[in-house]
Amino acid sequence: MKPTVLGGLGLLAMAAAGLPLQGHAQTFPNKPVRMVVPQAPGGASDPLARIVGQKLSEKSGQPVLVENRAGAGGNIGMDAVAKATGDGHTLLMSYVGSHAINVSIYKKLPFDPEVDFVAVATLANVPFVAAATAALPVSNIKELAAYAAKNPVSFGSAGNGSVNHLLGEMFASASQAKMLHVPYKGAAPALTDLIAGQIQLVFTSLPSVAQHIRAGTVKGLGVTGDQRAQAFKDIPIVAESGYPGFVINPWFGLFAPRSTPPAAAAQINADIRQILQDRDTLEKFAVLGAEPLDSTPQAFAAMLTKDIKTWAAVVKSSGASAE
Repeated sequence: MKPTVLGGLGLLAMAAAGLPLQGHAQTFPNKPVRMVVPQAPGGASDPLARIVGQKLSEKSGQPVLVENRAGAGGNIGMDAVAKATGDGHTLLMSYVGSHAINVSIYKKLPFDPEVDFVAVATLANVPFVAAATAALPVSNIKELAAYAAKNPVSFGSAGNGSVNHLLGEMFASASQAKMLHVPYKGAAPALTDLIAGQIQLVFTSLPSVAQHIRAGTVKGLGVTGDQRAQAFKDIPIVAESGYPGFVINPWFGLFAPRSTPPAAAAQINADIRQILQDRDTLEKFAVLGAEPLDSTPQAFAAMLTKDIKTWAAVVKSSGASAE
C-alpha cells in the first residue's frame, strides 16, 4: 500500500490526541473507503463525490468507492452511514438539504443529524439556479415574477421539503408570484420533465442543469448565490433582480459515523483541504458551477447547527412536511 499523504493539520491533530503518527499512517486507510451519496445521480452530490473520491484515492493509495443510496429525501443513505462502523472507511457525502433541513421536514428520523455524525470536511458551496423551460416567455427573475403574477407557473422539486421546494415557496412569498408545486422523487425526474415541457420551472443545483443551460434546452434565469457563478457570468444573481435577501448558497461536505476516531477525521480533513488547493480540482468544480469551501471540522459542525435553526424557520413558514 502506498503511504497516505497527510496534511499538516492531520499530523498536528494526531499528535495532540497522543497517537503514534507513524503507526496510524500504516493502518489508515488499510482498505477501500466507501463514500455514500444519499441521492441518485443527476444532482450535485454525485459529481462532487466522484471528483473528491478520485483525489482521495490518489492520496491514500486505496480505492474510494462511491455508492448511491437514494430514497426518503436522503434519509436512507444517511441512516446507513449512521449505523456503519466508525473507522474512517465509511463517509457520507451530504449537503444542507438532507443534513440540515430533513430534521424539520420529517416527524421522526432514525438518526440525529448532529449527534450521530462527525463533521469531517466541507467541500463546496453550490448555488442553485432558477431554470425555465425554453418555451416560458421570460429571460430573467424580474420577468418571471411579472409573468407569474398573472399566469400560474408550475415548478418541480425533488420532493416536499427539499431545497428545490423551499426555494420555490420562498420566491412565491417574496414576489407574490403564483407558483404551483409539483413534487418528484428526486431532482433528475423533475429536470427531465422540465426539458420535455411538462413543467415550467425548477430551482435546482447549478451542476445538475449546467450542461442543459449550455445546450440551450433550458434557460438560466437567476442564481441564488451572493455573486455570479464563474462558469455562468451571464446569469444574474436573484438579488440583482430586486430580491436582495434571496441569497441561498447550499454547502456540500463529508460526514462520518460518530464513532470515527478523531485522528482519522482530522487526516481526511487535512487531505480534503489540500485537494481544494489543487488546480485540477478547482477546474472541475468550476465546470459544475461549484465554489470550493475550506473549513475545519469544528467550523463545519458550527455551521450545521446554525443552518438547522435557520432552515427550521423556513420550513415552518412554508408549512412543508414529509412522511
